[in-house]
Amino acid sequence: MNYPPPQAPASGTVAALFPPAALPEPGPRGPASWGGRLRTLPARARRGRPDDPAWARPALLGLLALTAVLYLWNLSASGWANSFYSAAVQAGSQSWKAFFFGSSDAANFITVDKPPMSLWPMELAARVFGLSSWSVLAPQALMAVATVGTVYATVRRRFSPAAGLVAGAALALTPVAALMFRFNNPDALLTLLMTLAAYGLVRATETASTRWLVFAGVMFGFGFLTKTLQAFLILPAFAVIYLVVAPTGVWRRVRQLLYAGLAMAAAGGWWVAIVQLVPASSRPYIGGSQDNSFLSVTFGYNGFGRLTGNETGSVGGGGGGGGWGATGLTRLFGTDIGGQIAWLLPAALILLVTGLWATRRYARTDSARTAFLVWGGWLLSTGLVFSFMSGIFHQYYTVELAPAVAALTGMGADGLWRARRRLPYAAVLAAVVAVTAVWSYVLLGRSSAFVPWLRWAVLLGGLAAAGALLLTTRLAGRLAAVAGLVALAASFGGPTAYALDTVSTGHTGSIPTAGPRVSGAGFGGPGGFGGRGGFGGKGGRTGQRGGFPGGGFPGGQQAGGQRTGGFPGGFPGGGNFPGGFPGGGAAGGTGGVREGGRFGGPAAGAGGGMGGLIDGAKVSSELAALLERNAGSYTWVAATIGSQNQASYQLATGKPVMALGGFNGTDPSLSLSAFQQDVQAGQVHYFIGGGGMGGGGRMGGRSSGTTSDSEQISTWVAAHFTAETVGGTTVYDLTAPKS
Repeated sequence: MNYPPPQAPASGTVAALFPPAALPEPGPRGPASWGGRLRTLPARARRGRPDDPAWARPALLGLLALTAVLYLWNLSASGWANSFYSAAVQAGSQSWKAFFFGSSDAANFITVDKPPMSLWPMELAARVFGLSSWSVLAPQALMAVATVGTVYATVRRRFSPAAGLVAGAALALTPVAALMFRFNNPDALLTLLMTLAAYGLVRATETASTRWLVFAGVMFGFGFLTKTLQAFLILPAFAVIYLVVAPTGVWRRVRQLLYAGLAMAAAGGWWVAIVQLVPASSRPYIGGSQDNSFLSVTFGYNGFGRLTGNETGSVGGGGGGGGWGATGLTRLFGTDIGGQIAWLLPAALILLVTGLWATRRYARTDSARTAFLVWGGWLLSTGLVFSFMSGIFHQYYTVELAPAVAALTGMGADGLWRARRRLPYAAVLAAVVAVTAVWSYVLLGRSSAFVPWLRWAVLLGGLAAAGALLLTTRLAGRLAAVAGLVALAASFGGPTAYALDTVSTGHTGSIPTAGPRVSGAGFGGPGGFGGRGGFGGKGGRTGQRGGFPGGGFPGGQQAGGQRTGGFPGGFPGGGNFPGGFPGGGAAGGTGGVREGGRFGGPAAGAGGGMGGLIDGAKVSSELAALLERNAGSYTWVAATIGSQNQASYQLATGKPVMALGGFNGTDPSLSLSAFQQDVQAGQVHYFIGGGGMGGGGRMGGRSSGTTSDSEQISTWVAAHFTAETVGGTTVYDLTAPKS
């Protein structure tokens, strides 16, 4: 069902902002608000938008085409991107069992620490086109096109084509979206699924459609299979909105929500049920868990632990958090995050309040107010969780806010622009443009060496456009259009520059960030630990791979000796890594060089430290050739601690590598005795030292002094087998024990 184009009523009414839609006429179920359909449009209008201007469809196709070009261009510059997931894609392209369970290796030793749905599109692409950086990353870029189109379609349900285009463009040019829709983390698919759920909810609220509400429930279920409970951040808000605004009786609304809940449980629960019912001996170990249970990962490590900081088995887990930056209402505007998502965030909040105020006297079922409730509920519920969660929080999580920010911007700007001949509305529009320009000036100032003239152009252009918009009641139509275009250019100038910088640069590792290096960024920030140009990053513009430009550790120094903020709040229990860096010193060393996935050179013994947690190993051709020798005689050509190092060796050889301890090196995935049996049975050829967290397990929720399974294995190997250095990496041949 499609609504007629908004017709502005008398200019003196508040409805000039968002005119009420035509109401349904009585249907067979009762009054107009009880499920009738619009009878003011011809039947063909329900199959399209014949009321659209001639430019609307070409403009939409152009937006989608430009989004595809932007997100597909230079895609392979990121290589394997997050090698942790790329290795799982490789495994799934070789083994259907690994495909189903989301295993890190084709021999099915351990899974990734997320459900496998985000891997499936990449694995299918790898099976069809062969494994490559392009086949791994292209599905995410296509998801960006789908998400932009879905945002446009959702906004266009009630507002003008221009509103949909502004919303779609705002999403496409959001820096963190330009990052994550060109990366292989689960967040791209999760964002698409949540956007589809919003579309389904908007469609459902138009005519109390059970079908569309069930569709939204299915999307939430798929979202759960993508990133567990993170998909449900907007679920409570969506359920309450439908219960309040749907045009049908209250008990029918309740029944419909129950149907949608059942659909969500079926869509997200079938895989969980199979995994829980399959005997542990017949499937891989569930990565991220301490008891080989997917449910414990769901509600602990990947669930409520992210909120409370009590994440057993995780980085800093078990200690109540506190190591992921200051929480509070200003978190999304801070140095680490502002440049990722916050460019239009103040505008979106202002426009949300404006939209709700303008529609406050409308009917309960009004579609304009419903749209603001849907996107505003998304923004506020997700934004507040991100602002106050105490557990692991990475900047790229904020991509989930991008559709809501974009939609609110498009809807609110559309309404204010159409009502601009009324001075109060023109003043609000001018204020939004001015606030956005000033905020962009602040954000661009955090990376002052990046296109330095742009911040002044954005500021002056935005303020000039804001001033002109105040005069739109007297300006001719062409001059008003010019002021509007300048306002758009000033508002989108900053995020566009950051997005272009993002797509022109490769990103690897576990904590990528968008845009140029930002001074003062902390853990995972641009140029910080794990960000581009930081430890675990690509080196960025610093020319030094693995140093500390702009990032550092607590108590640490940059290569030039300047103290930096580094990991916010330090590591739980102290400022240094447990056990230090393998083969190197404690945290706070001065800009060394990454080698073999470790900081400070190859390790000679048991693991510890952060090597391989944030980024993978650098695999020499000599080591790859060694691992490939007689590979067909072994189930795993090698074992190493931590999934990032394992991923590097596996991608370099194409052969299964055992990731002891999973992602953090702390999962009790294999005991020492079981590993000894595998070695005795000739299933593992080599052990590669120095990877993963190890370190006594203190990063994984174990008590201080407790030795993890991975560290026990590493110690046993070092005591019973002879170490050799191959390509700068310490290797033990498990088929040749010491005499």
